Amino acid sequence: MILLARFFLLAALPHLMAAEDGRSYAARFTAEVDRRVDLSPAVQEFYASYLASLPELTPGQFVVLVDRNRKAQLLLLYWRAPDRQFHFLGASPVSTGLPGRFEYFLSPLGVFEHTLANPDYRAEGTKNEYGIRGYGAKGMRVYDFGWIRANKGWGDRRESELRLQMHATDPDLLERRLGTPQSKGCIRIAGQLNLFLDRHGTLDADYQRAVSAGNRPWVLRPDWSPTPWAGRYLVIIDSSGVWLNP
Repeated sequence: MILLARFFLLAALPHLMAAEDGRSYAARFTAEVDRRVDLSPAVQEFYASYLASLPELTPGQFVVLVDRNRKAQLLLLYWRAPDRQFHFLGASPVSTGLPGRFEYFLSPLGVFEHTLANPDYRAEGTKNEYGIRGYGAKGMRVYDFGWIRANKGWGDRRESELRLQMHATDPDLLERRLGTPQSKGCIRIAGQLNLFLDRHGTLDADYQRAVSAGNRPWVLRPDWSPTPWAGRYLVIIDSSGVWLNP
């Protein structure tokens, strides 16, 4: 019996190791996210090098990076391993702020923390006067990063207050425009990417802590299956002037 138990343990070991390695989420990203962008190793390393310069991004967590460069308009997901190396897991098109109209901001640059101080909520799926579901289909998660100083895209272009969110967009009318600036300053993402981040708790480090303390936030999905590498940081950059072709 002991030998048999050892045999099954050894047979399962590679799978257990894979489950404990954030790189395994690259395959899940490919399987679960339909709107993806293929990036060359040079471009992946370009972004990883930038992330490595940020002191907030300690090892053992997922990180979401958004490039607001008009030629990029990308969300990239990385895992920082315990050995401090960044591993690229996948990329998807986004829409960031489109200046030039009233109340349209440039998406702010910086490192933004996802915490329970600004609780997330879920889209109601209602349409505005133009027939658009601004937060996407009903039930899509709205990631809230709180009030942030951002440059206005109109008038004097000075800084003002923006409620920074990352959320899905209308799947019928606006999702096709992902990959170009369109938003009022928030980060618009594809519905399946929203589901991926939501289901796996990719940015839910604080939410995991609440659950461990016996206080499960209502916004968590019934099938919420958080990764052991949950992070809490959204990084927004602008690679204009140094952008590499994908």
